[in-house]
Amino acid sequence: MHDLELEVPAGEVVALLGPNGAGKTTTLSTIAGHIQELGGTITLDGEPLRGAAHRRAQRGVAYITEERSVFHRLSTRDNLRLGAGGIQAALQHVPELEPLLGRRAGLLSGGEQQFLALARALAAQPRLLLIDELSLGLAPMIVTRLFDIVRATASQGTAVLIVEQYAHRALEIADSVYVMRRGRIELAGSAAQVQDRLGELRGIYLSTKQPL
Repeated sequence: MHDLELEVPAGEVVALLGPNGAGKTTTLSTIAGHIQELGGTITLDGEPLRGAAHRRAQRGVAYITEERSVFHRLSTRDNLRLGAGGIQAALQHVPELEPLLGRRAGLLSGGEQQFLALARALAAQPRLLLIDELSLGLAPMIVTRLFDIVRATASQGTAVLIVEQYAHRALEIADSVYVMRRGRIELAGSAAQVQDRLGELRGIYLSTKQPL
């Protein structure tokens, strides 16, 4: 990545878009502490964000990877117990999980697993929520509900940085947008401004032969 500068204000959803290989997941992983940054500074509330992933989690960084990080052999209830916020806090965000508490997470549908991962992260009341490909492989109705939860979370003061392969989905909930290509920011602005520049956005995707 080259001269990458992003700002994710508290209370806003910021979408990070771009074709495969642009560097989006690497960016999230670096902020979360899973990849060591080679230069520059990451700050949270004006203070440098350093150390391994668990140290950054203690500072209030939550990261939902595209793998839907759930413990498949444990029940939904026990998955939530392993989170920092506990079961009741998780259910306040995602009440859909209550009838699934006794079910093994590996038997949940893809959408239910994504609900579980999101609820566990939100129960900890993160200051910065990083989300990678929330909608991947899910039905539109499930995606709409997940995005509603994310939008509500931001409205309560959490800063949200979301990577989303399908630009039109992200533009529906984002306050601002950054578009990457080959490790650089090619386009940035409010969601409305990027909507007005869809031709330019489409060109970034088509340069790598990927659909929006």
